Amino acid sequence: MPPHRPVDSSPSFPRLEEAVLERWRERDVFRESLRRREGADRFVFYEGPPTVNGPPGVHHVLARVFKDIFPRYKTMRGYYVERKGGYDCHGLPVELQVEKEIGSTGKADIERYGIEAFNARCRESAMSHISDWNRLTERIAFWVDLDDAYRTMDPDYVESVWWALKSIWDEGLLYEGHKVVPYCPRCGTALSSHELGLPGGYLDIVDPSLYVRFPVVDPPAPLQPGDELLAWTTTPWTLVSHAAIAADPDLRYVRARDPDTGGVAVLAEARVEALLGEDAEVLDLFTGAELLGTRYEPPFPFIPAAAYGPKGHTVVAADFVSAEDGTGLVHTAVAFGEDDFRLGREQGLTVVNPVRPDGTFDDRAGPYAGRGVREVADDLIADLRSRDRVFKAESYEHAYPHCWRCGTPLIYYATPSWYIAT
Repeated sequence: MPPHRPVDSSPSFPRLEEAVLERWRERDVFRESLRRREGADRFVFYEGPPTVNGPPGVHHVLARVFKDIFPRYKTMRGYYVERKGGYDCHGLPVELQVEKEIGSTGKADIERYGIEAFNARCRESAMSHISDWNRLTERIAFWVDLDDAYRTMDPDYVESVWWALKSIWDEGLLYEGHKVVPYCPRCGTALSSHELGLPGGYLDIVDPSLYVRFPVVDPPAPLQPGDELLAWTTTPWTLVSHAAIAADPDLRYVRARDPDTGGVAVLAEARVEALLGEDAEVLDLFTGAELLGTRYEPPFPFIPAAAYGPKGHTVVAADFVSAEDGTGLVHTAVAFGEDDFRLGREQGLTVVNPVRPDGTFDDRAGPYAGRGVREVADDLIADLRSRDRVFKAESYEHAYPHCWRCGTPLIYYATPSWYIAT
């Protein structure tokens, strides 16, 4: 066996590659591989289009190697393999590049710039990089048809998407509804679970940890007048649209006297010592099933119980309640949280969302209208303290989702949108 010879890194090596590429161009080798297999069984390949928000990088080389392997393999197996290239010209990556160019900090800046002018600049930006992509494609010997590449901004492509959507509509699979999604108020758009996994998707931050008193109204046995339900939240701004308290019907709860205040708190048995201390006196023990239907005073008066339906501002059953932390009673705001939203559907609670798409409260939030939801925490807590509704407040460090594009903390937000039933 001859000795191993290292790859030639001399200046002649690039010239050899250029010679190979030139030979392929002169002899039209890629299309010749198709002509020789005309009439054979087809293997169809449409390139998952790269986003042309900038010139290609080295990571695109790796992705395109994977895209090239299988059509070549199928060609060697005798299949007729047309390879149609494509370019993704739509979406946030292109828009963000243009936002940087015009100095935009949000949707309002884009609207002032002009939607039509902004779209035109996005199209111009996308087209400006296609020649770079074509050169890379040839340079790495990726065999794909770029003469007839599809572009997502071309009218015939857009029309094909509308055709597909209409076909789905005709099958009765397209419907409008709500879904709670991670939402960026700065960008005005929802994020996918994939985007949350990107670098910068989760950052450690410190949020208020708040235990709130909910005085019971017309208490059913075993509760008594003066009792207070204790619920925990790390998102005080969602208390403005508090809808219900969730309890586990099978969990053991107690009425316990607070040794510091003498008041009677209702919480999970497993959380008594952690929250009330060793000297707390347990007065009654019962299951969560006996709490269901209990009415209480909400933390804020802005949105009445009737707005949520017959079960508004009552204790309802849920399967996600835990006694490992918190109080075993969970504050629920139907529009802000996946579990909350699912519980709302199960219990017939109406979705009430007093937060505008820009992350500020609307007029239903009383004195907090027009303010950003994450900016009002201190004022909300001060308001609750003034009415003796705060049992305990402290800080809580946790990983919280952020927008990978702009770094804004996300909110879980019930957005009306169109969905395809699959």
